[in-house]
Amino acid sequence: MYIKDLKFSLWVDFIQRDFLDGEFVELIKEGIINGATSNPAIFKNAILNSQSYKEQLEKLQDFNPKQKYEAVAMFDIQKAADILKPLYDDGNDGYVSIEVDPFLCDDAKETIKEGKRLFENIGRDNVMIKIPATEAGYEAMSELVSLGIPINATLVFSKSQAISCAKAIESGLKKGGVDVDSVISVFVSRIDRAIDNELQKHGIDTALSGIYNSSDIYETIEQMGIKNLRVLFASTGVKDDSLKPYYYVDGLLAYNSVNTAPIDTIKAFCRLKNTEAKLPLNQALVKEHFKKIEDAGIDFDKLIENQIADGLRSFKEAFEDILESI
Repeated sequence: MYIKDLKFSLWVDFIQRDFLDGEFVELIKEGIINGATSNPAIFKNAILNSQSYKEQLEKLQDFNPKQKYEAVAMFDIQKAADILKPLYDDGNDGYVSIEVDPFLCDDAKETIKEGKRLFENIGRDNVMIKIPATEAGYEAMSELVSLGIPINATLVFSKSQAISCAKAIESGLKKGGVDVDSVISVFVSRIDRAIDNELQKHGIDTALSGIYNSSDIYETIEQMGIKNLRVLFASTGVKDDSLKPYYYVDGLLAYNSVNTAPIDTIKAFCRLKNTEAKLPLNQALVKEHFKKIEDAGIDFDKLIENQIADGLRSFKEAFEDILESI
């Protein structure tokens, strides 16, 4: 845990075989990270841009593309889980996440089937199965949690999505009578990238909507008080050069939360050495900001809907690219 007093964890949003053999271990030893996340886009970049996968792929010539992908991805997830296992055994997170096939996002039955299969085949207790926050996804989350499988609910942009995830996870805990850790991954910076150009035209402060929206979701989930469920702030890397690289991590530093970020973002935040929570925020400022957006005629709810659709589309495209290339 990066900041014990805040129960705040830093997870690295990156999986790549060479990294797991080197810097990943060092970051854990230094007490900087205590978990890791992956998604189809991350695996796409790793598999297509690193020679470390070539030998394994050559041995999988008789496999179909999805079987090849899963063999490669599960090898990395197992490796990361084994490295993180001592943290998990100490109750210090130690989780690594792998996402189900994003093309199953609207099929609860198949998502459940694949989630179970991945968890069983990987064979590590400290693996979280990532499931997109869709109607089918909520059903799958509940069922998998009831079976004792840790869940990372992903692609969450709205409060309604987050609440649905939380209720699904809570129902799974009750149904299965289990004690399972889960996280709700709230995407942050993508919102600012989608809205800031329009805000500039109306003289409204930029680089705030993502943090304010995520803060609202965090407080809502915390108030629900569901055991072993935390908000994880995702999409916290900075694409705008005018912002400090640690901007979204520092701006959302909160009790009982997780932040998953790229390596350079994590290093920049560590150099900052801030250990004081930034949440909860001043609600008057938050309400004023969104009132300005509304008065400017900008449909924030519609923007959120578009981000959910874009997020699903980008994961599907990355997954498709992997399968086509291998």
